[in-house]
Amino acid sequence: MTVESQIMIEKNNSLKLEHLCSREVQWSKTLQYLVRIQAASQPAVIESPVGWHRELNKNPVEGFSAGLIDDNDLYRWEVLIIGPPDTCYEGGVFKAHLTFPKDYPLRPPKMKFITDLWHPNVDKNGDVCISILHEPGEDKYGYEKPEERWLPIHTVETIMISVISMLADPNGDSPANVDAAKEWREDRHGEFKRKVARCVRKSQETAFE
Repeated sequence: MTVESQIMIEKNNSLKLEHLCSREVQWSKTLQYLVRIQAASQPAVIESPVGWHRELNKNPVEGFSAGLIDDNDLYRWEVLIIGPPDTCYEGGVFKAHLTFPKDYPLRPPKMKFITDLWHPNVDKNGDVCISILHEPGEDKYGYEKPEERWLPIHTVETIMISVISMLADPNGDSPANVDAAKEWREDRHGEFKRKVARCVRKSQETAFE
């Protein structure tokens, strides 16, 4: 590939990224999906799309979009998360899948990054390990309080807020990726940052495939 071709590809990806970052998240469909999932298991905590719109208007969330992978499967979502500004993940467009259990919202969804992501709280298979996605109740190891774990009142919004916060401030005390946690503690501005930068570049190249 010539230098000129590479520059054109990078410009094109940059324009797409700017469009993704600036466009309004299409909430109405996403909210209907969530209400339908909840209705399939038990009465929703917020019982209508109107209630969801009201809540999100009060507490808007930037930095991600979400929707169904397959219109015929309400339980599998794809999300795009924009790397938070002023972090080493800034500029990244990271794809992940959310898989909801049939008894949602009594139990949490599973979240798995499809884009490569070097992070202490994301294992090498892409699975996200944060408190809000852990099964409700007591932690048998005593690391987490019950209120830090999954509760039926949580939504896709609260999950995404937690994940964006995780990107900005990793939890090195309870890592899913021990190697990434070690680098984050000992060489945060060196090897750790270089590996994350590679993930960011790759995410920009593959985000719109």
